[in-house]
Amino acid sequence: MSGEADAALKAPGVADTRELTPAADQAVKRIPVIVKTAVVFFIGGAADRESYYFQGPNDNVDEAKKILDADFEMQKQAGAYASYHVGYSDVRGGRDIRKYVLSKIVSKAMPVYLVGHSLGGWNGAHLSQILSDKGYKVKALITLDPVGEGSIVWVGSDIYMNKPTPQAEFWINVRANAESPDASDRVAEFGERWIPQGANISVVANIHHANAGRMFTVMMPQGFSPYDYLRLSIQEYLAK
Repeated sequence: MSGEADAALKAPGVADTRELTPAADQAVKRIPVIVKTAVVFFIGGAADRESYYFQGPNDNVDEAKKILDADFEMQKQAGAYASYHVGYSDVRGGRDIRKYVLSKIVSKAMPVYLVGHSLGGWNGAHLSQILSDKGYKVKALITLDPVGEGSIVWVGSDIYMNKPTPQAEFWINVRANAESPDASDRVAEFGERWIPQGANISVVANIHHANAGRMFTVMMPQGFSPYDYLRLSIQEYLAK
């Protein structure tokens, strides 16, 4: 042992000294760093992402997406937050689910959040069960005035025909019941609203069917909105 090393050993708090990498070794050591990421899928209904019987696309659920995205701009840049706007038909069938959903979830440890509006609420509820059955962690499901009960709507819409049995750690359902119905409310009635049982929170709001953004931010009797719940859940996960 050199004199310098021997002196170092005698210094307070030093138990040993060793040269971990030879000075001549200039190779860059690459250590994988796992970034915690939360992923949110906003699932639109009829005439949302694409036209539907000559209507739209109207991007109704995108209003909700913009509200949540604004809180996580920095996290998005850092790769800790990702959100996607997909159509209801994008989450039905194995091929589409692999393309539009599973390809975005890089690990089953990632928390997955689903926000579905209208037909997207119906198919999104089905998606929650499909993902859970595959071992993915569905932290929350938000259904905004889900539609899909009517047999007539099955003919022209790419939706599941059987009633959903959602699987999520927490489920919030918002039903629109406007005092003065507009055209969007009549469309929802035509497709037959799904009034589910079993949600952790279920509320009825004086809001038009098309206004997904307002339903997403409606204050519930519990003292918070669906948006508040998602925001806080994501923040708590990323802070751990």
